[in-house]
Amino acid sequence: MIPALGLMSGTSLDGIDVAAIASDGEAAVTTGPALTVPYPDDFRERLRAVLGGVGPVAAVEEELTRLHAAAIAAFRARHPETGFTLIGFHGHTILHQPEQRRTWQIGDGARLARLTGCDVVADFRGADVAAGGEGAPLAPLYHAALAARLAKPLAVLNLGGVGNVTWIGSPGRILAFDTGPGNAPLDDWVRRHTGRA
Repeated sequence: MIPALGLMSGTSLDGIDVAAIASDGEAAVTTGPALTVPYPDDFRERLRAVLGGVGPVAAVEEELTRLHAAAIAAFRARHPETGFTLIGFHGHTILHQPEQRRTWQIGDGARLARLTGCDVVADFRGADVAAGGEGAPLAPLYHAALAARLAKPLAVLNLGGVGNVTWIGSPGRILAFDTGPGNAPLDDWVRRHTGRA
């Protein structure tokens, strides 16, 4: 079992989710503590402005990477017992067009490794698209590991900024797909009508 830390900056642009996990990479999964670090309002607006791959992407990517390093430092301070040795860094998707074999997540994995002193695995979507996949959703293998000992078939609903379903059938049979908007429109509505996200 490898202790790792997972990072996610989701479609809702609300902040960084940090979660400890230990896994054998296939069926054994142990979850640990988690932390959510909200983005500062001004950064959220800068991040929103580069969606689609336009504007000052490099500057926003550098800031996003530093914010992730700060979130990891906060997590380490609260949960030193986790002893993670690996970080999974999704970054933030600013462009996703799998039908055109294009996907773009910002976040500098090499820089995050230098800032944290840990090995970092990154560019999950790009690697999947390069291998012929859709680049999303990425949760199905995690769902399959969590459900390894449960009766099949079963379905898992993952409701984030975008909703997706993982269907798990007989051994080795997994079907996953996006269902459409999830919490992202709700976040936008709250932001528009209350000024808060």
